[in-house]
Amino acid sequence: MAAADLLVAITDVILYQIRYHYFNRSFMSITPVCSVIEHFIARDYHSLTGTRRWAEKMGEKALEYEKVEKILYVIIAAVGVPVNLMAIAILSWGKCGLSTCTTRYLVAMAAADLLVAITDVILYQIKYHYFNRSFLSITPVCSVIEVLKFAATDCSVWFTVTFTFDRFVAICCQKLKTKYCSGKTAAVVLATAGVLLCLKNIPRYFTQEPRTIINNVPWFCCQVDSSYTDPGWVAFDWIDTVLTPFLPFAVILLFNALTVRHILVASRVRKGLRGESKGENRSDPEMESRRRSVVLLFTISGSFILLWLTLVVNFVYYQVTGFGNDWNDSQYIFLYVGHLLRNLSCCTNTFIYAVTQSRFRDQVKSAVKYPLTSVLRLINKSAP
Repeated sequence: MAAADLLVAITDVILYQIRYHYFNRSFMSITPVCSVIEHFIARDYHSLTGTRRWAEKMGEKALEYEKVEKILYVIIAAVGVPVNLMAIAILSWGKCGLSTCTTRYLVAMAAADLLVAITDVILYQIKYHYFNRSFLSITPVCSVIEVLKFAATDCSVWFTVTFTFDRFVAICCQKLKTKYCSGKTAAVVLATAGVLLCLKNIPRYFTQEPRTIINNVPWFCCQVDSSYTDPGWVAFDWIDTVLTPFLPFAVILLFNALTVRHILVASRVRKGLRGESKGENRSDPEMESRRRSVVLLFTISGSFILLWLTLVVNFVYYQVTGFGNDWNDSQYIFLYVGHLLRNLSCCTNTFIYAVTQSRFRDQVKSAVKYPLTSVLRLINKSAP
């Protein structure tokens, strides 16, 4: 808090108040400069001190929220890891009736969600609540975890975007479909996106510093003060926020809207060519296959938008209203509910596959039955 108070004194008192009274015609009064001083620097440190004052004011109530949070993260980890492992195994078998490129996108999304469950939920949240003094809290280790959890989250989000674009091309761009919608292209797109997103998050390692040093060993991670004030880090933070999740939101909504528009137009044209009247309802294998693909696409992208919406609304709200010195109860809960819902998104896709894909359900049933049937066969063979 001393560092925060020092920067509040520098930005709010010296660069704002004293500059206004004594150096009102200096370069700091140029509109872009004073806007940066007021909006980007003072805001972040007011929010930093405001969060701590909220924790002091809430006291025992904050501990109650933390207990609930601990339980919820354990549930997310207990569900997220096994269901994503199951999804990866079943989809990799290739018996779900999906094309090679679709299968690769879904496997990549399941793998990214699994990494989110491991890095963000287990190695970050659960470690913080239950194993806060383990080797995972050594500064170099938790700095690496910081990089991995953001990289995993970015991959989970952008793999959803690449899948959305692939389905858009498959449905709306018939000429491009044969070249783009292939297993080889999917592998190249996913590998390129994964490498770029990992490289993008490497600088986060250098935003962490030790909170304390015990026997020459740096412990715990806290964000360095310069990451709040340095123009480069401020720009990096804004670019990161735009890339995840604002740009994915816009891209997913755009391609889904274009896909719906194309399907409606194509449906009317096909009905006209097939000579169907309003009262008739003939089966159309092409439209039925397209319908299943669209249901899978819309449920996955819709789940992503709903689970990330709380964090997006929270960010927009505070950019419009600004951070105050005092956080109230509802604001704090809203922020943490947003983080919980975002982490919950690592569990949902497997359930979506089970609901929308009948062959996936059949493979799940076979996987569940296989150990039981194997044991029964061994018993029958060993029986006299």
